[in-house]
Amino acid sequence: MKIKSILVSQPAPNESSPYLEMAKKEKIKIDFRPFIHVEAVDGKELRTQKIDLSAFSGIIFTSRNAVDHYFRLAEEMRFSVPDSMRYICQSEAIANYLQKHIIYRKRKISFGEKVFSDLLPLFKKYPTEKYLLPSSEVISADIIATMEKSEVDWTRAVMYKTVSSDISDINIEDYSMLVFFSPNGIKSVQENFSNFKQNDIKIAVFGSTTQNAALEAGFRIDIMAPSKETPSMTMAIEKYIKSINR
Repeated sequence: MKIKSILVSQPAPNESSPYLEMAKKEKIKIDFRPFIHVEAVDGKELRTQKIDLSAFSGIIFTSRNAVDHYFRLAEEMRFSVPDSMRYICQSEAIANYLQKHIIYRKRKISFGEKVFSDLLPLFKKYPTEKYLLPSSEVISADIIATMEKSEVDWTRAVMYKTVSSDISDINIEDYSMLVFFSPNGIKSVQENFSNFKQNDIKIAVFGSTTQNAALEAGFRIDIMAPSKETPSMTMAIEKYIKSINR
């Protein structure tokens, strides 16, 4: 069956998106819709986790959401983040995002290349800090494994939750392909469409954790990214379309 329409479980991109270029080149319809959204944890709930923000001298940030919700809760709990705080960020993009909340040049900020395990040398360089790791209720096994290997003093704090959005208005079976980027996206489809059957619908997944969630849900995976040949999702989809839309 040829691919005629694709539903991507993310917000609509800007005009320079490779998805839009692919849609034009391959003459297919691509729609965008977030399957999940983030809900804030309040100060009262954070206190039930026995988290005292003043007890930490370092913060580990894995996403922009983590940055925003840490500073939101700090303000809500009337905690003035000290200038001496050390920030360890998973990527340079996250580190740069800190400028939304702090004067960047005056702070102790370090970052890794891309994946979380890239931070290990930084923990070895700054082993004496007491670190707080803000996260959602779901955390990657890679993060836990890296932190245990780091041997630093660290505590995880759930500061936001990723929940399923109401997407029940979508005629999901009208699409030739569904594209997922997280286990929560898979969960959202199950919650919104309890009678969903994949049949001829192609499913594309990004990352091993999403892959595992799709398999556990009983889905057939037709496209997997990233890979050496196709490091991005758009490259993987385009390769698949060219092989099937002949």
